[in-house]
Amino acid sequence: MKKITLIMMLLLMVQFSNAQDNCATPTVIPGPGTYAVGVINGTLATVICADNGANDQPNPAAEWFIYTPTAAHTVTVTTDIAANTPRKDTRFHVYTGTCGALTCFSGNDDAGLDFSSVATFNVTAGTSYIIAFDNKWLNAQNNTGFSFQLTESPVVVPPVNPITYTTQSLPTINSAYNICVTDMNGDKIDDIVGISNNNMRVHYQAAGGGFTVTDYPVAGTHFMPTWSMAAGDFNRDGQTDVVLGAGTGLSVWKSTGSSYVNITPGDYIFCQRTNFADLNNDGNLDIFSCHDIAPNCYYLNGGGTANNLTFYQSTVTPGAMRFGAGGGNYSTLFTDFDNDGDTDVFISKCSGPPCELHRNDGNGVYTDISATAGINVPAQTWSSAIGDYDNDGDMDIIITASSGTHKYFRNNLDTSNNVEEAYTNITAGSGWDTNPSLNIDNVTYDFDNDGFLDVLGGGAKIMFNQHNSTFAPISYPGLGPGAIGDLNNDGFLDILNGNTIRYAVPNSNKWFKVALQGIESNINGIGARIEIYGAFGKQIRDIRSGEGFEFMSSLNAHFGLGQATTIDQVIIRWPSGTVDTYNNVAVNQRLLVVEGATLAVNEFNNGVFAVYPNPAQNVINLQFKNNLTVTPQSAAIYDLTGKVVLSTTDLLQPINVEKLATGTYILSITDSNNRNYAQKFIKE
Repeated sequence: MKKITLIMMLLLMVQFSNAQDNCATPTVIPGPGTYAVGVINGTLATVICADNGANDQPNPAAEWFIYTPTAAHTVTVTTDIAANTPRKDTRFHVYTGTCGALTCFSGNDDAGLDFSSVATFNVTAGTSYIIAFDNKWLNAQNNTGFSFQLTESPVVVPPVNPITYTTQSLPTINSAYNICVTDMNGDKIDDIVGISNNNMRVHYQAAGGGFTVTDYPVAGTHFMPTWSMAAGDFNRDGQTDVVLGAGTGLSVWKSTGSSYVNITPGDYIFCQRTNFADLNNDGNLDIFSCHDIAPNCYYLNGGGTANNLTFYQSTVTPGAMRFGAGGGNYSTLFTDFDNDGDTDVFISKCSGPPCELHRNDGNGVYTDISATAGINVPAQTWSSAIGDYDNDGDMDIIITASSGTHKYFRNNLDTSNNVEEAYTNITAGSGWDTNPSLNIDNVTYDFDNDGFLDVLGGGAKIMFNQHNSTFAPISYPGLGPGAIGDLNNDGFLDILNGNTIRYAVPNSNKWFKVALQGIESNINGIGARIEIYGAFGKQIRDIRSGEGFEFMSSLNAHFGLGQATTIDQVIIRWPSGTVDTYNNVAVNQRLLVVEGATLAVNEFNNGVFAVYPNPAQNVINLQFKNNLTVTPQSAAIYDLTGKVVLSTTDLLQPINVEKLATGTYILSITDSNNRNYAQKFIKE
């Protein structure tokens, strides 16, 4: 009997082993089963449903199938099956409609193991679904055929859709890598960044809507962001710089004001996730890179205008900070897990070893507490989703699988001791235990502005937080992971997929954004924690440069507020230790916070210099302390909106402030090591 069944299966696979070459004559899929796709050499549609953009092969092609269910089902189409060993980097699109008038319904690129494809969607009886596999990632050497599987299961009825999207494709978003959304010019409004060989294209978002496009040629030999990209103000000039992570090393494109220059250190790193983070808390952003096949690496930023980068590798370079001893490092996420005011590190691991949680103990010492926290369970993941999902004031962890099953851990921090206790595995019944969708990229944001964090990952859907430690999936045909930010400045988060922007359609929920301007801390406030309090309870956000696996998203902190009409208190805890507090804050606004802005004049004591007279009318003088061991280089005066209103390099002479408007200002001194020290003064 088994022999007959096997023969029938083989005959069925042979029968459908040659998918047809155009939409008009697709191979018919009669029902659940495994089907063979031969060499892809047919006609490709102009409509692309899966993420990662148009097909850029020299000879783009596709193979076509059609499936017409006889009853309503939840259907999964996947190439992540044992028949494909090893897996191939496949991509497919699912359409409804007719040839020449196709409409995207679903599709996927990289949700399965080793870039194989998985999509789950609901189908209606009698409706035909056209499936096209293309050769975007299959060149002449590996375009030799593969199999896919279609399964049917009872219909999963999704909850009411909490947010909808409209789509807009911009032909000018045409760089090789369109994977970054962040503010590039210091106006705290999110822009779009594309990277091509020797060129950076920025779509600057105007305050009133729309984009203006500027290209920045970048000379020299450099790496491309084939694995990941991060952004931050690396040289403290008010313009955003980027780091590009590739399979053999990384490059930094640094602003020089009106242009960018290339820095490629040349050290071998099999980069996966890259980040900007201030590892030694000196006010300068350092560069971190996961290493796939060896211990993790980082560059300390010595500051100044020179390319002052020092390379370190964990457990290899003498004196290096320890971020694990082995390879398989695919994604790092810098956040404060134990609420002690400094940034800890979570490392998502692939290729076998369990994930790692490294606690920051200060002075460059990181301790691996994975076993203590109880998160060192076997998992195959390229990135993990981390946030305060239950709004209890500490960061929880969802280890989102790229193969296998997801795992959800609740943080049990005892705030009386600020020591990380064991987490509780609450996967069972959470919705993550029954989520079949896998992906290499998973990120956490409040997409519907209801006040609870959601997760965007695989399966063309968002896992929406149900406010009770459970999540429910909502499908969005063609949706894939991408860079996230507010791309029309309406307070709702939008998603960039290739050259397509998915604009969130605002619902009735309120929102709140915080943009930071560091003075003693790094300019972006990366590593800062923002807390808000109100009728909704408490919410927290940490500013991160680089999360998920590949993409770079907004550096503004975004909060959904549900129906709350006011915020009782906003607290910003800066990496320098400065704490700014605002009371009775209005909703539906972006709050710009300059470090130290809410401190009284006599509370802002930097220990390096003093300003006199204070208050001042005409001039101010600088008095440096006797223990000063560095050379002051320049001074900048900021108003409380973060704007530089005066600057000077002559610090031995009085600074004329007569023309400044009456008010409170922050004077920031930069020393020869590019460290910053600030003091507040009043202009009368």
